[in-house]
Amino acid sequence: MAEPLRIIHGGKDDAESKVTVARPVIGITASEDDAPADRSPRRVVTVASAYVAAVERSGGAALLLPAQSAGREELFAVLDGLVLSGGPDVAPDHYGELSHPRSQRPHVERDAFEIALVRLASDADVPILAICRGIQVLNVARGGTLHQHLPDVVGHEGHAPRAGEYTPHRVEISRGSHLGAIHAGPLEAPSHHHQAIARVGRGLDVVALAGDGTIEAVEDSTRGFFIGVQWHPEVSGDDALFLSLVEAARARARDNS
Repeated sequence: MAEPLRIIHGGKDDAESKVTVARPVIGITASEDDAPADRSPRRVVTVASAYVAAVERSGGAALLLPAQSAGREELFAVLDGLVLSGGPDVAPDHYGELSHPRSQRPHVERDAFEIALVRLASDADVPILAICRGIQVLNVARGGTLHQHLPDVVGHEGHAPRAGEYTPHRVEISRGSHLGAIHAGPLEAPSHHHQAIARVGRGLDVVALAGDGTIEAVEDSTRGFFIGVQWHPEVSGDDALFLSLVEAARARARDNS
């Protein structure tokens, strides 16, 4: 467990002092990409700054997590919570399928890293918020499958009509779910994706749907905070999910301090 930042009230560090976790550490998974041709080095680790800003606004301290093959377990000595960020398609060989003609080039190292993180975080009940690609990683890590090109299933391009733009669409959220306690009623959720959950992974409950039946959110109700959403809350203007994640991470840090 992470050694949390502490403010000791009462002037002494003893059993009667009140300990407050100031800013829990929230890991955000990142990509490795090609830099522009005129830049050096040629490969860079990147994540959209909106994720970092949302964590910071919500009271957390963001820590970027590039893919790595060693030291994965050790990361959980410093992490209080985890955000699986958006990005490229998950390689279909992780769920036993051949690649669709529209599937993107896989990021092998990132896939392996994030699937391992989901399993480790799940075992340790570390709070997870999985976004866009993240919900797909979450599902695959639990043995689920994906629709590799959603327009083939729903018959339209409405989930990603324009390149590089987030498009809002209505999402209905299940009452009584953890997500439903955070977001009461339907949402206009900003999205951009061409893949989505097909067969739901083990232990995951579907808690939100689009009007065309696309799965928009899942959660594991046996965990403290374990939510995946297909939309992008970091650009929605509503930090409710990040605030809930950070509060869950803070509570976990406090309980383990």
